[in-house]
Amino acid sequence: MDYKKTLIDLTARHSAQVKAAETAKENGNADEFGKALKAAQDLHHQIEDTKALIIEQELTAGNEKEFASETETEKQNKAAERGLALQEKSTVKYSVAELRAGLKSTTLASGSIAKPTAVGQMHDSLENVISSIIDEVRVVNLSGLGAINEPIEVSDMEAQGGAVASLAGTARTASDPTFTYAKISPTEVNVTSFIDRNLRRLTPVEYESRCRNAVMRSLRRKIADFIVNGDGQTSPAMYGIKNAVDYNGNALFKTLNMPSIGVDSLDEIVFSYGGNDNLGANARLYLTKTDLKAIGALRGTNEKKRLFDIEFTGNGNTGFIVNGGMRIPFTIHSSLTSLSGAERGSAPVPTMIYGDPQNYELGLFGDTDVRIDTSVKSIERMDALLGDTFVGGNLIVKNGFVVVMLPAAE
Repeated sequence: MDYKKTLIDLTARHSAQVKAAETAKENGNADEFGKALKAAQDLHHQIEDTKALIIEQELTAGNEKEFASETETEKQNKAAERGLALQEKSTVKYSVAELRAGLKSTTLASGSIAKPTAVGQMHDSLENVISSIIDEVRVVNLSGLGAINEPIEVSDMEAQGGAVASLAGTARTASDPTFTYAKISPTEVNVTSFIDRNLRRLTPVEYESRCRNAVMRSLRRKIADFIVNGDGQTSPAMYGIKNAVDYNGNALFKTLNMPSIGVDSLDEIVFSYGGNDNLGANARLYLTKTDLKAIGALRGTNEKKRLFDIEFTGNGNTGFIVNGGMRIPFTIHSSLTSLSGAERGSAPVPTMIYGDPQNYELGLFGDTDVRIDTSVKSIERMDALLGDTFVGGNLIVKNGFVVVMLPAAE
């Protein structure tokens, strides 16, 4: 099935329903507005599912192509070699394809393998679940590049018109598009974890699997933080959604001031995203668990009935906020700041973010190095598990996200 053709058709139908909803609202036709809005939201959901399927198909096809020459036996032999190398304190390398597959893991727990009392299966805490945002953004292989400049269209060409008699024989008014670009350059992400030396009693294949999974999930957690906040440097190498800028230093996101979470907050967020002719397909709301709870606690005139229903999907980290015909996809992310209960200070504070995660590009700059060091905590009989890689990121669409800001105190 040609899902890309399906996506084009769904997007066109979605735009038509949004336009119908806008017209009905302008004309004061509440019934038609509700029907059109519901149809648009249903199509939005189908667009999101179709786009996610396309992404996963491309990712799977890419991984299959890169590993097509390896048989299962060869993969096991490679794992065994790496496991022996780690046990002997040598450095092993994981390719970008392996890093990409590891970061797009469905196992969301922390993967901690520290301090086991025996060599066996480790069980992770529910409190160590990692945000699914890393599964949702665009991921690209930038091996061999020092940086990349992604072009961004700021404004499109504008068609001109006029009377034929007036325009005949005259130079037409030019209307050129304007562009900028977003720089994506590498920053280091490293992992330091401690594991009991008894894990060396595992088979090389199992030992390599434990070490690899722990490193990949630790990298996943840190990169998920960087995607929203950037790398924390004064002059960032990796930009997050909340501080994304183009090469001129202009913000690549929109802002929406919101002093508190109220009954109209979700409408304000959703309708502030996109252009004059659309609401922005495939957008998601990223927020803390605290803010999600505050939204769920909102009541109308009937104090026993919730204004919004919250539906969880999959691992409980994602779901939908439902208000009648409106279904807003959400992802919980603890690295964001909660709007609810926050105090206004001398400067605005970024909180929730809303937009299409594919507007953010995560670049993987080369192999990931993993090694074991036995000297750091030898007296505790602990081995240090060390991993290093380089990643970068930035928004690659102008106004690709709306950042909800808690205004400064007046």
